[in-house]
Amino acid sequence: MSAIEVFADTLGNYLEPDQVNLVRRAYFYAEQAHDGQTRRSGEPYVTHPLAVANILADMHMDHQSLMAAMLHDVIEDTGIPKDALVEQFGDTVAELVDGVSKLTQMTFESKAEAQAENFQKMALAMARDIRVILVKLADRLHNMRTLGALAPEKRRRIAKETLEIYAPIANRLGMHSLSTEFEDLGFKAMYPMRSMLIDRAVRNARGNRKELLNRILESLQACLEREGLQGKVMGREKHLYGIYQKMRGKKKSFNEIMDVYAFRIIVDKPDTCYRVLGAVHSLYKPFPGRFKDYIAIPKANGYQSLHTTLFGMHGVPIEIQIRTDEMEELANNGIAAHWVYKSKDEVINGNHARTRQWLKSVLELQQNAGNSLEFIENVKIDLFPDEVYIFTPKGRIMELPKGSTPVDFAYAVHTDIGNSCIACRVNRRLAPLSEPLESGETVEIITAPGARPNPAWLSFVITGKARSNIRHFLKHQRHSESIALGERLLDKVLASFGTQLSDIPEARIQAVLTDCQMELMEDLLADIGLGNRMAYVVARRLLAAEGASEEEDTQKISPDSNTDNSEKPLAIRGTEGLVVSFARCCNPIPGDPIVGYLSSGKGMVIHQENCRNLADNRHNSEKTLHLTWDKDVSGEFTVELRVELEHQRGIIAQLATGITVADASIDKISVDERDGRVSVVQLVVRVRDRLHLSQLIKRIRNLKGVMRITRLKN
Repeated sequence: MSAIEVFADTLGNYLEPDQVNLVRRAYFYAEQAHDGQTRRSGEPYVTHPLAVANILADMHMDHQSLMAAMLHDVIEDTGIPKDALVEQFGDTVAELVDGVSKLTQMTFESKAEAQAENFQKMALAMARDIRVILVKLADRLHNMRTLGALAPEKRRRIAKETLEIYAPIANRLGMHSLSTEFEDLGFKAMYPMRSMLIDRAVRNARGNRKELLNRILESLQACLEREGLQGKVMGREKHLYGIYQKMRGKKKSFNEIMDVYAFRIIVDKPDTCYRVLGAVHSLYKPFPGRFKDYIAIPKANGYQSLHTTLFGMHGVPIEIQIRTDEMEELANNGIAAHWVYKSKDEVINGNHARTRQWLKSVLELQQNAGNSLEFIENVKIDLFPDEVYIFTPKGRIMELPKGSTPVDFAYAVHTDIGNSCIACRVNRRLAPLSEPLESGETVEIITAPGARPNPAWLSFVITGKARSNIRHFLKHQRHSESIALGERLLDKVLASFGTQLSDIPEARIQAVLTDCQMELMEDLLADIGLGNRMAYVVARRLLAAEGASEEEDTQKISPDSNTDNSEKPLAIRGTEGLVVSFARCCNPIPGDPIVGYLSSGKGMVIHQENCRNLADNRHNSEKTLHLTWDKDVSGEFTVELRVELEHQRGIIAQLATGITVADASIDKISVDERDGRVSVVQLVVRVRDRLHLSQLIKRIRNLKGVMRITRLKN
């Protein structure tokens, strides 16, 4: 019997006869298309698609997935167009084949970029139809099984990509069998000597431990029979790559890892799992703190099981997993385990909800990422499976990567919650937003309308969703703020020429945009706001005859010209955002005479008028602007104070209390003892304006023991 007929026979166990015929037809089409092509090993090429289809059939995948597996290289390798496949096999199969074809290598500047770009395409294809990635995983698995025919360098490259991307994806989709085979094959190709040595050591250890293993297995089986519980007990093999990782990561010797005896007990229903747990805990004492209930709280990839560790005979540690047949199937084949094929070409099943949620978040990451390298950095974080389980105040469970903070949690609940988050309560107590969360904690996020993400959050968030949303918001916010500032600066200069932006003809604006190689006026305004272009130069070009070059306009500006600054100064409100910052050298506050310095790429930096750091640029009218404070200025501003005081018990506490009573807040405090009698305190405090500062200084001066107080500038 031919290979396809043997395959068709096995498909008859779970597919309808007409579906089997469609798969058979796809095979013959692929055989004809690949006629004359061979693999590196010398076999006819069609043996590869048939092997891929076999892998998917073992997972009981639907007939369309099997047809796509048969045809997955046809578009790429034989020049047959997608339209021909639509005509022969319908839209769904053609889309699947096209999706898999688009995941093949393209040429890029760097290997990292190529890998990232492929991964990005893979994620998008997954989001459209999860079967695309299942066919791709089966394709990669067969390629890994037949790596031997390739050159060593290529073997290592493919193995590295498999360990870094394909194994974690299989794991994230709950496909444990596939994931472990990827890891072991990748390990063998990357480190053949290490793999061989560990494999040899495992076989030796297995032989030496056989008697004890059988005795433990028999005692567990007898325990279930005594309690009248139906269950199948089996020893659980550790895979080579897992052993290698534990030896490296946990700095353990091979013997320490192999000293743990692992078993799995498979039962009929979830209720029996808990009864079996009680039975084995009465047989051997459990290790405290080592019990995990993944049935009540499944892992992010849908994995369910009870885990416990026991002190066995002779004090040997025994790891036990207890689960139902259905959970066992789901643990091994993940999303492919409960494949329900509906007439609408849709895959619908409750067990897929988690994966769908993850794919939705992957799409969101893709939309917010600046480029493919940033995207892969974010998604890789989400692929690693160590999780903490956090409760919302209403009792909903959220899974997050280990080390996640309340900000990660806020973004996991909803992007808008993350963007407007200002504080949090962990187990009803106020906690810092940067505090890593522990499993079982209840987290409540406090939001405020108009609140915005803080750039400092990027230094502690863990999840890709939080990181990409914060970056996306800040990029967008910075852009819109630089447009607003650019417009104010340009309007100010145009006013000095007796006109405004709305009076400039559209044709004149378009001519200047073309000359600046920009499409939109917003981009030009943003460039002005960021300090990359001078408002005065742009204004002159808008008012000059069309076609005047930037060099000509620049030459018309007299170095001593103060036209830009001679008009009414620009008013600062304190709420301009990221493109307006306050210089740390002189810490200006409302009430201080101020000037603005346009710094390329940063926007406007505000200094006190007499700041020493501006000495060289004060007369540069292109870079320096006279400013004033808006009458409705708002916010808190930083001031540095130096306080000399007599050294006495409790004086620092009195100083801190005095500052708090004056409604100011301390950012930083440092104490330096000049001698045994006098201490010098450097304070960084936040105040509203000069009036508030003078009230604060007056209150500090009235404290007993304060000798002198000065405001530090430069």
